[in-house]
Amino acid sequence: MNTYAKLLIRLQPSGRQLLQQQQQHEQIASSLPTVFSSVRKASSGTTLEYDTPKAYKLHMLEKGPSTHVSCNREEGLEYYKKMQVVRRMEASANNMYKSKLIRGFCHLYSGQEAVCVGMKAAMDKNDSLITAYRAHGWTYMMGVSVTGILAELTGRKSGCAEGRGGSMHMYAPNFYGGNGIVGAQVPLGAGVAFAHKYRGESNVCIALYGDGAANQGQVFEAYNMAKLWSLPCIFVCENNGYGMGTSTARASANPNFYTRCEYIPGIWVDGMDVLAVREATRFARDWCTSGKGPMIMEMATYRYFGHSMSDPGTSYRTREEVQDVRKSRDPITSFREKVIEANLATDEEFKNIDNEVKKIIEDAENHAQNDPELHVDELYSHVYSMRPENFKIRGCDNFTFKEISK
Repeated sequence: MNTYAKLLIRLQPSGRQLLQQQQQHEQIASSLPTVFSSVRKASSGTTLEYDTPKAYKLHMLEKGPSTHVSCNREEGLEYYKKMQVVRRMEASANNMYKSKLIRGFCHLYSGQEAVCVGMKAAMDKNDSLITAYRAHGWTYMMGVSVTGILAELTGRKSGCAEGRGGSMHMYAPNFYGGNGIVGAQVPLGAGVAFAHKYRGESNVCIALYGDGAANQGQVFEAYNMAKLWSLPCIFVCENNGYGMGTSTARASANPNFYTRCEYIPGIWVDGMDVLAVREATRFARDWCTSGKGPMIMEMATYRYFGHSMSDPGTSYRTREEVQDVRKSRDPITSFREKVIEANLATDEEFKNIDNEVKKIIEDAENHAQNDPELHVDELYSHVYSMRPENFKIRGCDNFTFKEISK
């Protein structure tokens, strides 16, 4: 019997539980991807190049994405700015929620920015995407302005869904939400991929879900249909370590989500490295559009806030764990350091970008707080996609009928 087991037996129930939780936190921390990269300074000072030998793990694949990643100055500054916009936008949502300007459910994306920015950089403009309820970052990347997102969160008229959807139901061209039902977006994503194939389009659908949804039966049903019909679908598990308040180690018998299917290849990706994410997505997209069928990707990432705004995020993990990730593996600061080390940009340039982003968020926040709400009569609109002429909709009783304008 080892020392840990002996100590566990001797402890009282409360102490035993604390020791088990501590060991579990250590297991989670050890499972998080570590950054292995060496920046190569380009002689021209216009290219960031580095190797990421530990950025990928493969399942049913002989060859994976390139472990040598690079970007030019323009791309580097663009990726940095977009990640900062998502980070600061979520910080704004956090503050407005605490001020009771945002009500209902609200799930923040802070810490996972490299996933949405890196994946979008490898997507075609006509590719489709569907995700779960942690959707703010993806909504921004799919074309909705910060104002459209924050105004939607506060239920205002200029929100991307006119204030009707809120946090979990935002949409844009080729972006199918934001879905509030755990795992429900995965078979829907397979359906969108089927539409691409049916129409003869060289595009993919990316269907994202969290580690908490990975054990849903409908996920495996979608895998099966996608493989049978060779659908151009990339199934992406955004593994941030916890499904609500339960760690992956406690909830999943096989926490290696990229290996979950015996007939679909998979890739584990360091989801804290924006360039590694981009290269892996390029690889997966090429695979799907070449007629080889679907692929599974597991993005190993981390969320800084709790599951939702009602969760402080400290009852099942330590504050030290969160701070350790922030200090050692933050996707934004680590990328910024690489860009500066490669002489692509200066610290002053990054400060200017930060100030620009701050102004964007402040203006959007002000608009989201002062824009008018929809009139109550608008509840009757957008019921039919093709409104019959002179059509009226009944209200809550047999005496109220409203004409609809749209």
